Amino acid sequence: MDKEYLIHQKPIKALFIFVLPLIIGNLFQQFYNMADSVIVGRFVGESALAAVGASFSLTNVFISIAIGGGVGASVITSRYFGSRDYGRMKQSVYTSLLIFLLLSLILGGFGLSLSRQILQLLNTPATILDMATEYLNIYFLGLPFLFIYNVLSSMFNALGRSRIPLYLLIFSSVFNVVLDIYMVNSLNMGVAGAAWATLIAQGISAVFSFILFLKELSTYPSKETDIFNFSELKGIAGIALPSILQQSTVSIGMMLVQSVVNSFGVEVLAGYSAASRVESICIVPMAAMGNAMSTFTAQNLGAGSSKRVQKGYMSAIRLVALFALIICFILEIFYPAIMALFLGAEGTVLALQTGTGYLRFLGWFFAGIGLKMITDGLLRGAGDMKMFTVANLANLGLRVLIAVLLAPRLGVAMVWYAVPIGWLANFAISYLEYRTGKWKNFGKETVKTAG
Repeated sequence: MDKEYLIHQKPIKALFIFVLPLIIGNLFQQFYNMADSVIVGRFVGESALAAVGASFSLTNVFISIAIGGGVGASVITSRYFGSRDYGRMKQSVYTSLLIFLLLSLILGGFGLSLSRQILQLLNTPATILDMATEYLNIYFLGLPFLFIYNVLSSMFNALGRSRIPLYLLIFSSVFNVVLDIYMVNSLNMGVAGAAWATLIAQGISAVFSFILFLKELSTYPSKETDIFNFSELKGIAGIALPSILQQSTVSIGMMLVQSVVNSFGVEVLAGYSAASRVESICIVPMAAMGNAMSTFTAQNLGAGSSKRVQKGYMSAIRLVALFALIICFILEIFYPAIMALFLGAEGTVLALQTGTGYLRFLGWFFAGIGLKMITDGLLRGAGDMKMFTVANLANLGLRVLIAVLLAPRLGVAMVWYAVPIGWLANFAISYLEYRTGKWKNFGKETVKTAG
């Protein structure tokens, strides 16, 4: 396949070819993460599911930092790829890998030293606090593997090679499930077994990904470049930091809201945790479209074609609408089987009511996050980060305020009523910025600053 197909082929075809491996890969990533919940919920019990769920809101923040950082850094790489400046492209890659490796070590140390205290601040029920802390501590040991793998995946995507991360994810996801079942069920290691299975699978994926990426990078001719470049770091940080905020918005909101949900008890927490995992799967195609739009925008602006970006945006809207219809249908028809997958036949009535209430309501609103994601992706790909940041802060602020102020008074359902309100507010702000057309000029400024 032509490596520059995002620049040359019909936009809807190019986006679909690019996004399909992303969706499949991200689904495997979610199954990878969800396997812990399903297996401990079925083989250990509802309290173990709640413990992993209490940890999930925090671990998802770190996953989002890794993904957001990788996607943000890859914008610069995509721009250099589009302009065929392979020397600076490699510089941006090396700089990104080094800085995010350092960041992962710092965050891992922070997490290990404060995991229990953070869980207590989030009002984690005392009956599951020890299990949740044990799971988190093992998770933090593997944080460097998580960061390196996600940054490398974004770099593969920046070069239009989205199938390679897919193959690695399929391998690691299957391996993780096998290890989960063996360690949790056969070795009776409980939540610790699930955490160790994840760490081992992530570590192997990160090593394989690094070897394959070095091989891919060697195919692009360039003069020798420095491994680390401060000017490249400045350009990367200008896009990566707001991108981390964007990717983390939902996760940070979930973590802050988690303390509200925790106050309703273990049964509500178990149902909410199960539904949140399903929500994260449903968001996958929308997030993938946003990341695809980011790479599409960056490459085409690098090639000097803003009109093609606009055509790509309209194509992305059609794809998002299709995905939203499919998600709504699945959730409204199959929600009993979906919840039974997590809670089994022994799930309490309250846990089932909480989970199904969440899923059936949210199923009607996934078009909102799809529109948000592709509009944010376009602005990020162009380097137009000011209103991008404002929009995502509005999303986070609305979700947290509604949940914190209204849920204790009106019930836990206010937690999920707040979700589409935040999504739609974010989209409205980002879309108004898109309509101004200012983003067309940001591409040139971003590469100039990075250089």
